[in-house]
Amino acid sequence: MRRVISVLVAVLLLCGVGYAVIRSIDPPGVTTAQVRVLIGSEKAEFFNDPEVIEEFKAKGFEVKQQTTGSWTMPTANLDGLDLAFPASRGPAEDIKKNKGITAEAVTPFYSPLVVIAHKNAADALANANLATKGTGPVPWKLQMQPYLDKVRTDTKWTSLQGAAATGELAGDIYLTTTDPTTSSSGALHLAAVSYLENGERVVADDAALAKVGPLLKKLTDKQGDQKTSSDGPFKDFLSGVGNPLVLVYESQVASLVAHGVSTGDLVVLYPDTTVSSDHTAVGLTANGRQVADLLKDDPRLRELEAKHGFRPQADPAAFGKALAGHSDPTFATELSAAGIKQAPVASVAMLGKLVDAAKGK
Repeated sequence: MRRVISVLVAVLLLCGVGYAVIRSIDPPGVTTAQVRVLIGSEKAEFFNDPEVIEEFKAKGFEVKQQTTGSWTMPTANLDGLDLAFPASRGPAEDIKKNKGITAEAVTPFYSPLVVIAHKNAADALANANLATKGTGPVPWKLQMQPYLDKVRTDTKWTSLQGAAATGELAGDIYLTTTDPTTSSSGALHLAAVSYLENGERVVADDAALAKVGPLLKKLTDKQGDQKTSSDGPFKDFLSGVGNPLVLVYESQVASLVAHGVSTGDLVVLYPDTTVSSDHTAVGLTANGRQVADLLKDDPRLRELEAKHGFRPQADPAAFGKALAGHSDPTFATELSAAGIKQAPVASVAMLGKLVDAAKGK
């Protein structure tokens, strides 16, 4: 009898374990479809968030992500993938063209490009009228034309009032950006600079390209080796190494703040003329298109997007809600109200020429 009871107990335990495993795979009544997504590194934290994973699972999807630079996606091997999700519209349009996709791509959220600095560097810029200091809800702003003038003349940090007292502010004044041949943020920065250098007109022909090319090359040459994705320069800055001024996505900083992570004396400076990165999802399969639509339409996912620093297109107030109660560093809740202009981006073909000019090709 004891042996029979032991066997029955063992069987019941095994059944219980099996049921638990089944429950962990799919909630009751939900069949999970695996969806493979190619993203830029700036969205990896979002897709790895357990709350995001659970929300997709509740909607019937298990999303598996892999990363690459946004501008390498059009030439990447997309076989076996359901969704390509670069950080800007240019690569997305190239993917659509290469794959013969006629359906409209989805832009669930966006993030403007901003500059991060430590307080001493921001103060030095303000002393030289290269930046305006934010007060209360008004953010810091980088004055782009005066900044570009300093780049042209190879101005050094030590020439700015207050900079010489801090040993880390040395060398030429310039922004660290990513490699524009692989990364969306680096390419979009060239689009903004070329727009300003061309008299606030989009570069649309070879004459304008020749006009802006020397400044783009100077900006690139000053940096030396460039990282292939936005994650690299951002982590370098947070660890206390690298250039005093770094171009990043607003979302990278806002995510830390929304999650209660201290950023020390980090200052966010909004270029007075910048470019927003429109994260654009191209569905390669029916399941991929459904996931793209969820990213745009699902209220819970929009809430989590804002928590990770992105600005949901369908819910403009979500970004401010995610940062409510956090006042340092200061973010621009509404870009237009803060006087931050958006530079139009050149065509994909011309942007490729701008990148070549920056690289001296």
